[in-house]
Amino acid sequence: MSVSVIIPTYNRAHTLSRAIDSVLSQTHPPLEIIVVDDGSNDDTARLMTDRYDQCDYLHQSNQGVSSARNLGIKKARGEWIALLDSDDRWLPDKLQLQLEALTDSPHYRLCHSNELWIRKGVRVNQMHKHAKSGGMIFQRCLPLCVISPSSAILHRTLFDEFGLFDTELPACEDYDLWLRICATEEVLFIDKPLIEKYGGHADQLSQRHWGMDRFRVHALIKLLENNRLERNDRIAAVNTLVQKSGILAQGAEKRDQHERAEYYRAIQRRYTME
Repeated sequence: MSVSVIIPTYNRAHTLSRAIDSVLSQTHPPLEIIVVDDGSNDDTARLMTDRYDQCDYLHQSNQGVSSARNLGIKKARGEWIALLDSDDRWLPDKLQLQLEALTDSPHYRLCHSNELWIRKGVRVNQMHKHAKSGGMIFQRCLPLCVISPSSAILHRTLFDEFGLFDTELPACEDYDLWLRICATEEVLFIDKPLIEKYGGHADQLSQRHWGMDRFRVHALIKLLENNRLERNDRIAAVNTLVQKSGILAQGAEKRDQHERAEYYRAIQRRYTME
């Protein structure tokens, strides 16, 4: 079971070493580590040259995290693709435990785990809405992203069947992919923290973009238009889309953004009539 690790990064030389070192410390080493630099202008290139010549280092102009991950996936040689954000860290037995679980349950093609959250250097507890689980979790994926990319390992055939990350989305690109996959795919879950997820810093996508539900609405519309969902799953997806569109419309109305408000009200009307 060969594993390619994909680490996209942009101006994160200050955290990239922590991420790479956590892969190099794995009890089950991967086939390769692919670091995709999405147009950094900090010390990332020098760091990679000076310390990590054992990694495959790819550089592209700044095109966003989806494009960077996609480039890494296309270049990967492994049977399995493991994702790691450049501000997160794997625990040492992450790959070993996931590969053992997948060997024991070979019908699964997507595995994720529980996680530890670190905010500004302090461990914090997750809220209930962020609770992780396995099985047919499509409806649990609708409110917000419930699979952390850094904890996920995917068989490469999933990308052949469901496509890559959506480069039109500057954020919530993981939410979009999990919806597409989990609509039909059962997920294996390891109820043990296998990653440390760091947050609270200014360059997080959730900090840089307002109204993250804008991107979830985009993903839901695309899903409803392009995928054949089971009846109950479609009803749940429509209800989520109508709810999120209503919240976005109300927010726009409060700010006197009437054109934007009408856009989301139109979405509400269209899908309420289903």
